[in-house]
Amino acid sequence: MRLPSPRLAGRWSTGIALALLGLAPFVLLSTAPFLFTAVQAHELGTDRAGLQLGQGLANASYAFSVVVAADLVRRVDPRRIYLCCTLLIAAGAGVAAAAGSNGVLIAGRVLLGLGSGMLLVVALPPAVTGHGPRRIPVTVALINLGLFGGSVLGTSIGGFAATPGAWRWVHAGAAAIGLAGFVVGLLGFERGEAEAPRMGFDPSGIPLAAAATFLPFVGVSVLVGQPPTSLGFLVPTVVGLAALLLLVVREYRKEHPLMPARLLAHTLPITGVGAAMVTGAGFTAFTELAVLRLQQVEGHPPVVVGATMATEVAGMIVAILLIVRVLPTRWLPVLVLGGLVTVCAAGGVLLTGGGLARAAVAGFLLGLGAGTGVGPGLFLGALSVPAPRLGPAFALVQLLRSEAAFLAAPVVMKLAMSEGPGAIERTILLGVVVTGVGAVVLTGVLLLGGSGPQKPDLRRWTEGEGTAFRSPPVAAVLRE
Repeated sequence: MRLPSPRLAGRWSTGIALALLGLAPFVLLSTAPFLFTAVQAHELGTDRAGLQLGQGLANASYAFSVVVAADLVRRVDPRRIYLCCTLLIAAGAGVAAAAGSNGVLIAGRVLLGLGSGMLLVVALPPAVTGHGPRRIPVTVALINLGLFGGSVLGTSIGGFAATPGAWRWVHAGAAAIGLAGFVVGLLGFERGEAEAPRMGFDPSGIPLAAAATFLPFVGVSVLVGQPPTSLGFLVPTVVGLAALLLLVVREYRKEHPLMPARLLAHTLPITGVGAAMVTGAGFTAFTELAVLRLQQVEGHPPVVVGATMATEVAGMIVAILLIVRVLPTRWLPVLVLGGLVTVCAAGGVLLTGGGLARAAVAGFLLGLGAGTGVGPGLFLGALSVPAPRLGPAFALVQLLRSEAAFLAAPVVMKLAMSEGPGAIERTILLGVVVTGVGAVVLTGVLLLGGSGPQKPDLRRWTEGEGTAFRSPPVAAVLRE
């Protein structure tokens, strides 16, 4: 006997709420600690290296869990996964809020990361594809808040929470959001059946994903207390990145992969996912560098730094309006690459000098660039694969995006805090060069693919008749 649908199931607003409530807590806490690390370390009796290790493990659990979800969602009812994950988020954030030691904080953050990452695969696809083509632009714009908007707001929240005990309330708020997600899931997540309930566990993909996430994240975390030439950094980082490469190759060659690497290996997905990776890494790096200079070099208190960087929120709001307007048109690739160029320009503003005014301008550009380059970049790839494969496609692109963004931050901080005058400025310059080169290379990928501007066929995509974009092979122009 089939149970009746939950009271709020099937509504567009419910789908948006399910996605945002599931994604927001972890993303918010990815940048909030930038400004309350010192207070947190003092209260927990640890140091910056200990907190960085915890952040690395939390980021690793987030990236790893998207792959776990791609495997699990084939065999378990997505509604059950969603409810369990929101409870996991609430429990993890609650443990972190009550932590009396760094070990307990790490445990809570890891649980939070595990629950949040899986919801990318479980909650996003039905919200995007289940309400018709006309809803998609607004849906993508709002979901962009969950994918990256929380990290924009997190910096400002961290500034106001940089007082004794206040950081615990940030984690408590994340726990409350997780519980709200559980309640909305009970009332609104559609009951369904797993795609293949008798399918066995993938014996190779999951272990490879674990090595590809935990090893490099732990490796870069030890950079706080060790030189870049240390084996503690080099061995796990190199081995982990090799495992990531092997995982992608394996998924590409496998007949029935967990994640559709072959479907993403053409011009538009590579352009979009590549832009999201570089833009996300640039945003994280430039935000940390701006905070570091304002706080430790110029001596501004955390609350002033947080208020200054609140211009990132204004930039994100403008980005949301642009997404709604541009996504259904032929200019989505231009918007995505423009976001990457905007992040590069933000680094250029920081390179011209310090001061609150420059930081505020850079913050606006960072929010605008991240808002138009990360989420839309991921969707440029997603719209180039069939809608039924959206969840597994998100798993792969978010794995790659997370690796780029979260691995960059510890490396950037190590360079910026190195001995000698001008370390921060040299690191900003390096970031400008990397993002600028990335923009040039990815523009070249788009042009060499020979794909002229095309309007996405959202109706064909949502109805399962094909992809929204017809993406050409890589370097198709050169093959003619």
